[in-house]
Amino acid sequence: MLIPIWQKLISVLIYLLPWSDSIPFGRYLFRDFPFLQWLALPALPIMLIKQSIPFGSLLLFFLLFLGIARNPKIPYFLRFNTLQSLLLDIAVVLISYGFQLIIQPLGAGLIVSTLSSTVLIASLAIVVFAFGECLQGKEPDLPGFSEAVRMQL
Repeated sequence: MLIPIWQKLISVLIYLLPWSDSIPFGRYLFRDFPFLQWLALPALPIMLIKQSIPFGSLLLFFLLFLGIARNPKIPYFLRFNTLQSLLLDIAVVLISYGFQLIIQPLGAGLIVSTLSSTVLIASLAIVVFAFGECLQGKEPDLPGFSEAVRMQL
């Protein structure tokens, strides 16, 4: 089935949500390699929305979940990518909480900076892969996540 270009572009934009929550993990990489800060630019509008509106993250989540992922009038391709993006975002947020509770109290040593940078690089790889697949009109097949999304839709 041929996916219209507008669906492909919206799907790509939706994957900026988990990327925006991954940016804080890059503080060590951005400090050591300042040119990598350019990677944060695509996520800047989402980060501004989430920070400028009270409960912006929660409102954005519910808007995407209820307005797109659970709306049967929206094309399947958009619903699939929205729900997968939201699941990725939940994973990034949970990892962030894990860092705050367990790893960061250990200090800002080599282990913390390495794990933090690894999360950022993994998130970047996933988002770039999802971008490529969406632009080709394919569903990004992410192990674990895609199966969960298909069961929900």
